[in-house]
Amino acid sequence: MSLLEYHVLLALAGDPLYGYAVKDAVAEESGGTLVPRAGTLYRVLARLMTTGVVREAKPAGDPEPHPGHARRYYELTPAGRRALAAEARRLKATACMAESRLGVARGPS
Repeated sequence: MSLLEYHVLLALAGDPLYGYAVKDAVAEESGGTLVPRAGTLYRVLARLMTTGVVREAKPAGDPEPHPGHARRYYELTPAGRRALAAEARRLKATACMAESRLGVARGPS
């Protein structure tokens, strides 16, 4: 799983989001290190939908009207939640390994 895919899944772990809200969440949650362009983001979303970890969804609550095309919302599938959890565990284990090899003291989890 790529870093961008991980952050897209992480962004979708809450309520359903439309594409640009996903982009904004990825940028914010990555501390600005990932700011996907629209084309890249929508290709990633399409790939995640093809693999069955993301699907189109109805928005949570009453969304604000949007001029132009109707917004498409996305959410994690149960398989997407499992994939995100597995990747989070893998990243945590990898970070622990790096800390151990570097002799870095672990703080509270």
